[in-house]
Amino acid sequence: MNRRPRPRKERGDSRVGQRFEAVVGPVAHGGHCIVRLPAPESRVVFTRHVLPGERVILEITEGTDGDRFWRGDAVSVLDPSPDRVAAPCPFSGPGLCGGCDFQHVTVSGQRALKAAVVSEQLSRLAGLELDVEVEEVPGDEEGLRWRTRMQWATTADGLRGLRAHRSRRVVPVDDCLIAQVSAREPTPGPVIAENVLGVDFLVEPDGFWQVHPGAPSVLVSTVLSLLSPQPGERVLDLYAGVGLFARFIADAVGTGARVVAIEGDRPASQHAVENLSTHEGAVVECGSVDRVLAAAYDEIFDLVVLDPPREGAKRAVVEQVVARAPRAVAYVACDPAALARDVAIFAEHGYRLETLRAFDLFPMTHHVECVALLTKSGSDLR
Repeated sequence: MNRRPRPRKERGDSRVGQRFEAVVGPVAHGGHCIVRLPAPESRVVFTRHVLPGERVILEITEGTDGDRFWRGDAVSVLDPSPDRVAAPCPFSGPGLCGGCDFQHVTVSGQRALKAAVVSEQLSRLAGLELDVEVEEVPGDEEGLRWRTRMQWATTADGLRGLRAHRSRRVVPVDDCLIAQVSAREPTPGPVIAENVLGVDFLVEPDGFWQVHPGAPSVLVSTVLSLLSPQPGERVLDLYAGVGLFARFIADAVGTGARVVAIEGDRPASQHAVENLSTHEGAVVECGSVDRVLAAAYDEIFDLVVLDPPREGAKRAVVEQVVARAPRAVAYVACDPAALARDVAIFAEHGYRLETLRAFDLFPMTHHVECVALLTKSGSDLR
């Protein structure tokens, strides 16, 4: 039966372009802060280019009378925060490049904002109260010149640029200050080798690899330190990529120990086979993690590494992990909200958040990388 399309709900008059004076509230997940406009507007405005406590003039960039919240940019700062600085990048600001969120904030202030977001997400979504410190990672220049790969857009007249925030519009950018001078475009081509702690890993030029030069080594070292793998232990590495974590953990558990790496991307999984070829007990399975776990590898594993995409592992995978009764799980997360939701699911099954470390792998942006250690209540970490 053919049905008529549902008529679009009228949202009311646009508020785009209107300006308001306001005091900025707390930072929120996503690179903006919360501003609460009093009556008669009575709206929350997710506002960029501000800092908590500042008094600003903001301009609405998205929103109508019928929307529950609006979006805005600060176009004038009346009372600046002590953490405010002049943005080092001339392409950062309202209506300009949307790649960075915190160019107007000291580097230490950025880390404090990110720590507040991680703490808030864990509190709101997992019911955990935790003090968080976002740690500096060597490899950038005071928050600049760290990005080893860049994906450029092109303007209609052929200029290189980057997109505006929440827009397809391309802003011409001749020099991105968070990019290394030698940053390469991720395009198909010959396989490359990335060296981590003295070990070479084969990687597709356009495949996933951490873009901060210090990221792979600090994440590997952190995962190894938290899990403390012992000789002979059985290991499950999920969303394994090219086998970065599996390779080092395989070395720790020793020749012949059971190591299973599951990765959905075929080129990455093929490289994982090569990168793990020195370990006799290693198995690499290409396929969706939830589907593979639903059909195979249902034995007990001592250790699990989870490094899911931004949306997190989600319930199906978390419950398949706990069914294998690991003594410890290392969860590498690029989104604190997804991490917090998954931590709450782990808690339903008796796994507690034992340790959390957070790293500033994406300076000048709102992104932060976390490594969480989850353990079964009463388990022995040896």
